[in-house]
Amino acid sequence: MIQQFLDAFVTVQGWLLDTLVQPPLLALGLGSYIELAFDGVEIFMWGVLQLLVALLVLRPLETLRPLERWRDRKAVRVDLLYTLLDRLGVIPLAVFALIAPIFVELEGWLRFRGFIPPQIEDLLPALERAPLIAFFVYLVVLDFAEYWRHRLSHTFRWWWALHAIHHSQRQMSLWTDSRNHLLDDVIGGLWFAVVALLIGIPPGHFIGLMLVVKLVENLSHINARLSYGRVGEQLIVGPHYHRWHHSLALPPGPAFRHGCNFAVLFPVWDWLFGTLYLARDNPPTGIAPNTVPGTPDHDGFWRQQWDGLRGMWEALHAARKQRS
Repeated sequence: MIQQFLDAFVTVQGWLLDTLVQPPLLALGLGSYIELAFDGVEIFMWGVLQLLVALLVLRPLETLRPLERWRDRKAVRVDLLYTLLDRLGVIPLAVFALIAPIFVELEGWLRFRGFIPPQIEDLLPALERAPLIAFFVYLVVLDFAEYWRHRLSHTFRWWWALHAIHHSQRQMSLWTDSRNHLLDDVIGGLWFAVVALLIGIPPGHFIGLMLVVKLVENLSHINARLSYGRVGEQLIVGPHYHRWHHSLALPPGPAFRHGCNFAVLFPVWDWLFGTLYLARDNPPTGIAPNTVPGTPDHDGFWRQQWDGLRGMWEALHAARKQRS
């Protein structure tokens, strides 16, 4: 069944590329972008499938078992725009186009100096006969790196000014997952790509790993009373766990001065590094006024992007003044 689905997926991907994408690229003399376009079509198709799951499964769940009820959903609309840009490939392709040259140069620089990234299978040859276990191992390594990227985005004030856009939503829903500043997306994409390069993730695993991360992140932001069970909640980041990360008020204690529950997939990282916080209640989400310069609590997409850049500049300028 799975193989039949994948075969049909590849067939449709090839048809879309040959029929709709390749002809205008060739007509414009952009044949060198066909390989990028092929990846773009794949991202677009997976995005369409994710949107269908969100609309047919997750959105009804928010309606039937909402954690919060809002009379006015105006604040959610901009998150829907972010989701469409992200899932349909607009933002991922823009990020990829920006970081691909850096990625290629870095890989060439490393290989020229004799560094060929080792794959997990090279260190653990038995994994060559167990691709699913190898996939999980890559997922754990990437999630460890994502934990630190996420934690650092709360630690450095210039980075927090960008990431604050994601946290400024007080009506958190399944669409909030994609609500990010474009520059924050570029940094995150570069981080993900460099880690993947350094540990030698095979191309065949890369898209699948991204899809798993996006699915769990999507579920962790849902506005629904959804539980993974007593054991499941300890193994995978769920909505209640992640809601404390988006809490309007930080938990008490110096360990949480930058926040808590930074894990993206596996809560074990928060437990290991002292940033785990569990409580029964579900706190209100958002960020307090004046938390960052130019707090991006506006409803407009471009206003939020501008506020993020302004806040980053002010944070960098303040840090420069302190050093001088």
